[in-house]
Amino acid sequence: MNTVATLVQSVSDLDAATALYRALLGTEPHTTTPYYVGFAVSDPAGGGLEIGLSPAGADGATAPIPYVGVDDIEAAVAAVTAAGATLKQAPHAVGGGTTIATVTDPDGAVLGLIHRT
Repeated sequence: MNTVATLVQSVSDLDAATALYRALLGTEPHTTTPYYVGFAVSDPAGGGLEIGLSPAGADGATAPIPYVGVDDIEAAVAAVTAAGATLKQAPHAVGGGTTIATVTDPDGAVLGLIHRT
């Protein structure tokens, strides 16, 4: 079974949001870049959850995007598109051994797929 591994929230002010989430989660981010800040709520590699912050408009999102962890991102994208999803962003490396892709469901909701090596 695949599980939600990351939840990415679009934010208008990355620095202000980072400060707020740092206080809320009681931890420092493990990744801080101009395009993404990531907080490990529990160990994402061990099946836990990561909360990510992305500058508004960077990924076109207006709502949080759940990223489901998959073993084979190419196969997972093929399976969900065959089941009715539309490819929004093809699989691509984002650093740190991580590859992501996004699709939209029939109602237009954005769903992410993530593979970590």
